[in-house]
Amino acid sequence: MPEQPLESEGVIAGTGTGGAMDLATTEAETLEKPPPAASGGEPGGDTESTGKPRSLWSDAWRDLRRNPVFIVSGLVILFLVVISLWPSLIASGNPLKCDLAKAQQGPEPGHPFGYDGQGCDVYTRTVYGARISIAVGVCATLGVAILGSVLGGLAGFFGGIWDSILSRITDIFFAIPVVLGGLVLLSVVTDNSIWPVIGFMVLLGWPQISRIARGSVITAKQNDYVQAARALGASNSRMLLRHITPNAVAPVIVVATIALGTYIALEATLSYLGVGLKPPSVSWGIDISAASPYIRNAPHALLWPSGALAITVLAFIMLGDAVRDALDPKLR
Repeated sequence: MPEQPLESEGVIAGTGTGGAMDLATTEAETLEKPPPAASGGEPGGDTESTGKPRSLWSDAWRDLRRNPVFIVSGLVILFLVVISLWPSLIASGNPLKCDLAKAQQGPEPGHPFGYDGQGCDVYTRTVYGARISIAVGVCATLGVAILGSVLGGLAGFFGGIWDSILSRITDIFFAIPVVLGGLVLLSVVTDNSIWPVIGFMVLLGWPQISRIARGSVITAKQNDYVQAARALGASNSRMLLRHITPNAVAPVIVVATIALGTYIALEATLSYLGVGLKPPSVSWGIDISAASPYIRNAPHALLWPSGALAITVLAFIMLGDAVRDALDPKLR
């Protein structure tokens, strides 16, 4: 009877401890690799042109480039960022220069948005108002994302009493109304810079990101590749930084992107109520508050800063929705 040929020379693993460790290491490395994307059966369809498997981020970027919502919102945000950094590119006037003789006047050559109740150029103030709004939104979002992600991620990874304490603290912060908290806390602040407003937003905004990060880390640490790394003796820092964080950060990015527009609207709301930024700062909320008493005589002074605020908030919300759709594996 002829002998059956062996399929390969390396089928049989070593029986010693070294062979078992090599097999476990190979299995762990295999589990760490993301599954290839579906290609519809086409040869080579699950890899990029370089032959490497597609990752979640490369697939998300490919989907974002084809999403018109992302393109439109991205262009609007890019324009807002440019004018916030260099407002003199499209507005050559001084936002603090006012002429009471022209108070509440309508548009005229060189001043397409007219004048407000103090005789200030509405166009110039609307352009310069983007600087503070974008700065407050970006800084508050970064602070909230970093603080909330660190606290929530550590609580979700280690669990136990620290997780219970953090959960109770977040419940307390969730019970505080944001606008009422701003009226109470910022009313005693005399500093006219943007930092007290940013600090208030970080103080009341981190619990939301913390809860998202905690749930995402709890889900990620139960995956097979994390358990394999733990069995091989990987340290907690290695598992957090290399295995868990890259797979748990997507929900945080989505929520933070949408929240950025919310923080811009919150800054305008607090400035409108008189507890946020105050003159001579140039802010859309300040201009909306100043133009409200003259809405019948000079509606243009209220329309343009309100429209700029609405477009900015909508652009960031649309961007967040597009990023969420691209990073959500259930939509693939």
